Amino acid sequence: MLDHDPRPWTFLTSHARVLIIISQNPNLRVRDIAAIAGLTERSTQRIVADLEAAGYLCHERIGRRNHYTIRTTETLRHPHEQSVEIGLLLELFSNALGSTTHNQVHR
Repeated sequence: MLDHDPRPWTFLTSHARVLIIISQNPNLRVRDIAAIAGLTERSTQRIVADLEAAGYLCHERIGRRNHYTIRTTETLRHPHEQSVEIGLLLELFSNALGSTTHNQVHR
């Protein structure tokens, strides 16, 4: 991003960013997802709830943690992109980022 831009913005929404982070490591805590995404825990919890309500994501409680599963056959929401499965987007970022995203979490 350019430093002189008076209105900073990014190409990806926070929802997309959270989904990509979860796809890199489905066992992360919301706290860790928020730290990687640069969001608050509260907004990250809201985004995860939105993604679950829309059918893109589900979770299973394993011990004291959640394990997230992404429904990769769900399609993007915008009318011009409804034929594109979310798995294609995640695959693109997985290839581009490798495993660097989840390595940013310090345990």
